[in-house]
Amino acid sequence: MISRFDAIVIGGGMLGSAIGFGLVREGLTTAILDEGDVAFRAARGNFGLVWVQGKGVGSPAYANWTKLSSMLWSEFATELQGRTHIELAHSRRGGIHLCLSESEFDARAKLLSTLSGHQKGDFTHEMLDRKAVGEFLPGLGPEVVGGSFSPHDGHVNPLYLLRAMQRAFVDLGGVLRTGSRVLEISRDGEGFLVKTGDLKIHSARIVLAAGLGNRELAPMIGLKQPVRPVKGQILVSERVAKFLDMPTTKLRQTAEGTVMIGDSKEELGFDIRSTPRVGKNIADRARRSFPFLSKMKVVRTWAALRVMTPDGLPIYDQSKLMPGAFAASCHSGVTLAAVHALTYARFVANGVLGDELSALSAERLNV
Repeated sequence: MISRFDAIVIGGGMLGSAIGFGLVREGLTTAILDEGDVAFRAARGNFGLVWVQGKGVGSPAYANWTKLSSMLWSEFATELQGRTHIELAHSRRGGIHLCLSESEFDARAKLLSTLSGHQKGDFTHEMLDRKAVGEFLPGLGPEVVGGSFSPHDGHVNPLYLLRAMQRAFVDLGGVLRTGSRVLEISRDGEGFLVKTGDLKIHSARIVLAAGLGNRELAPMIGLKQPVRPVKGQILVSERVAKFLDMPTTKLRQTAEGTVMIGDSKEELGFDIRSTPRVGKNIADRARRSFPFLSKMKVVRTWAALRVMTPDGLPIYDQSKLMPGAFAASCHSGVTLAAVHALTYARFVANGVLGDELSALSAERLNV
């Protein structure tokens, strides 16, 4: 028996869940096919930042897309919380990138000046000296010379976000099938036939949002998604008294009081082991930033795989060979969740990507 939907989203992580929610919100009958817990989920290790500063240097299209998502995030969070009654712990009070040397400070100032130039004043930031940073963040270490502040930044609980998007999707009539690894995608009349181990599903539209799995799936619809894994490790502390009112690039305090520390990058294939060496480096920068954290106990550590493209920018494509088929890959699933749900899903529902995504096609990688 073949089930029929207006749209199928392959992948139930941050990206697929946001797009799936957006599609049912647009009135399309939608199924999300998710491989299950055997998948290398980027969502497992997400840091939870909704981050604008530093994103899209050299790519005005990505900078604008990220900024748009940040602007949509409060509306997005309010709607999700209203639909599901899941508190996302979303805060958009700004964020700070700490600099531990004058050379770091100067490089940061140059980078954000370039980004501001792309966006013709739409991106707001301020370079703060040590004293000014200290007014936001108490307990700074002696090596902190200053940092960059942007009011566009914030953070959220990524696990609650994923749960809320999936619950809202199902509540609106979406069908979420886990343990459904896609084996074949073929053209079937005016639509597509998707086969898993035990299912056959027909739809008029299909979206590949399977993270690292997109590399294997994309050729089935005449596209390329050249993604690779980049490992990131995270440390999580015991609960401590509130000291951070806003996140930093490498350290944030959750609503529950734990401190998340991270931002490592390793090119080690599909290795998801946590290692003491990297953990020590992560902890050392946190200690140098806030010396009092040296007394804090680390209670958990984990590693997960980012979905990385050759140039680090997202890829959004629609198939010329198989109209109605789309593919999306990115490593900023939390930051971009709002724009994926409220804007990208509408493009898919209408059958064509917006012009603002033309510069983020995989075709750029052939130039």
